[in-house]
Amino acid sequence: MPLIPEEPQIHESAQGPRVTPAASRTAQTPRPVPGPRPAAVPRPGRPGPVRPAPPVQRAATPGPAPATTPAAPSVSAAVPQIQLIPASAEGALDAAEEAVDLLLDTGRAPGDILVLTTGDPHPWAAHELSFGETAYWAQHDARDDVFYADAAQVERAAGRPVVVFAANGGALESAARALPVALARAGALLIVCGDPEQINSVLGAGV
Repeated sequence: MPLIPEEPQIHESAQGPRVTPAASRTAQTPRPVPGPRPAAVPRPGRPGPVRPAPPVQRAATPGPAPATTPAAPSVSAAVPQIQLIPASAEGALDAAEEAVDLLLDTGRAPGDILVLTTGDPHPWAAHELSFGETAYWAQHDARDDVFYADAAQVERAAGRPVVVFAANGGALESAARALPVALARAGALLIVCGDPEQINSVLGAGV
């Protein structure tokens, strides 16, 4: 009789329910594992390296571009070019006319050209002066066409992009005074037609 109550305690039927919770534990472990892995990997990886890269490249490209742009025009606009066309006093006016024709053929606007003569006036200037100086200088102010003037009146003439200086006679001293003023009136180009030695001596240096 003492063995009967011990058998149900030692019986392996109590181990049965112990095996079933082990199976439930294995089923619970895979459920939380796949959840956090896909959510945690893309979030910190994508925004971190991508966002700082573009602002560094954009700031480097526009930096040197504006620095080089303002330097070029300031130098070129300040110094006009000087061209010398060798000619005698008798042929200086014809050489100036050829220079004007070439300028117009290459697209230069007539109102951009001022022609100065040291000797006899240009036939156009002589004709326009016959109507009075008021009408004559009004055409100068209009800037609609090539304007011809006496080099002695260069200080009255306004500056233009191109000045053609014809040394077609007159006193050397008057040409010496007018030529530097003509250079100051030329915005981009000064064309001097005359004797190279005389012109170099007036300017004090080779042209």
